[in-house]
Amino acid sequence: MKARKGSTEVIAKAQRRGSREAIVDAAVRLFLERGFGSVSMDELAIAAGVARRTLYNQFASKEEIFREMLLRVSRQLERAFPPGIETQGDLEEVLRLIARVIVDLHKNPEYLGFLRMVVADSRQFPWIAKEFAAVMDPQTERLIRYLAHLTDLGFLDCHNPTLAAHQFMGILNEFSLWPWMIGRERALASEEVVVEEALRMFLQRYRPPRRQIVRDRGMVSRQRSRTPAGQS
Repeated sequence: MKARKGSTEVIAKAQRRGSREAIVDAAVRLFLERGFGSVSMDELAIAAGVARRTLYNQFASKEEIFREMLLRVSRQLERAFPPGIETQGDLEEVLRLIARVIVDLHKNPEYLGFLRMVVADSRQFPWIAKEFAAVMDPQTERLIRYLAHLTDLGFLDCHNPTLAAHQFMGILNEFSLWPWMIGRERALASEEVVVEEALRMFLQRYRPPRRQIVRDRGMVSRQRSRTPAGQS
């Protein structure tokens, strides 16, 4: 009897998860096609193939559905920028890896559609842009911290790591994101060229001469050797 009850509960949970996923999938399609403000809850129920009551049992409002979509984007970013990516090689290798990850994200139709929707609807619904930024900003902050750390070690000379991080991303966005955002079918250059030129421009600006790197690293080593035991 208990086994049968347990099986019934498992099935019910699976059905609820299935309904929830179907609703979010429908929201992705409709929101990206028509915009957040143009889609009603009734239309979402029909598109998801669920009863109106089922829809409201899962989500109290469109805002909740949007936030569920935002969680999907957050998971995409976490998979794209896994922990430890900053340690996977030297400076040039890591920046190249980060650049390729960014360019690959720009090839994801759902990700691009989500960006378009945020841009289009944020004027009418300012909270959409704020919540989207709350998901994106931590990844940008990781890059800022990475550039600041390398500057402390003397490998880079970024007096304003925040500006430098946005410059690096901006070079990539100009060629791999905005053409898609405005409906242009082809970029002005191949992905490989975009990545390598962005890397070259960034390092020409922010990587100090080799002689200065050696001198700065020596200063850091001497400072550490003078630090009393137990202090950082």
